[in-house]
Amino acid sequence: MADHDEKFWDRLDDINAGMLGLKSDARFIPMSHYAERDERALWFITAKGTDLVDALQGGAQEGIHLVSDGGEGLYARVSGRLALSDDRAKLDELWNAVASSWFEDGKQDPDVQLVRMDLTDAEVWATGGKVSFLYEIAKSKVTGSKPDMGEHYTLSF
Repeated sequence: MADHDEKFWDRLDDINAGMLGLKSDARFIPMSHYAERDERALWFITAKGTDLVDALQGGAQEGIHLVSDGGEGLYARVSGRLALSDDRAKLDELWNAVASSWFEDGKQDPDVQLVRMDLTDAEVWATGGKVSFLYEIAKSKVTGSKPDMGEHYTLSF
């Protein structure tokens, strides 16, 4: 299991974004995530006044972050508790050129809002990536066998 955990975090570190939403709502939006392996958390930088932030004003809620990246060979449904955060030190740590593109006044912009997701579990499909996928498809055509598409497992955090 530790191998699965390590593989999940290593691949997630190399992926920039996914689709984030509340478990109670079918609407998901693209969001960049920032993985905090030691704390078993994901961080998101978003704007005040969004539907997600408005929904979290009343307190933490169950959320889902969907990640799909064929190049890294990771497909995952990550679940956890989403909550608003005013941690300025964390914002300083996470701030980057991508985040600054969305906020006119940089990290001092009054619309900047951090959201933290404390992970509870993840359902993961880990493949060998694009090259491995093509190889497995070609091999299946030659041998008549089903392609090996990697591992499917669940992690609890």
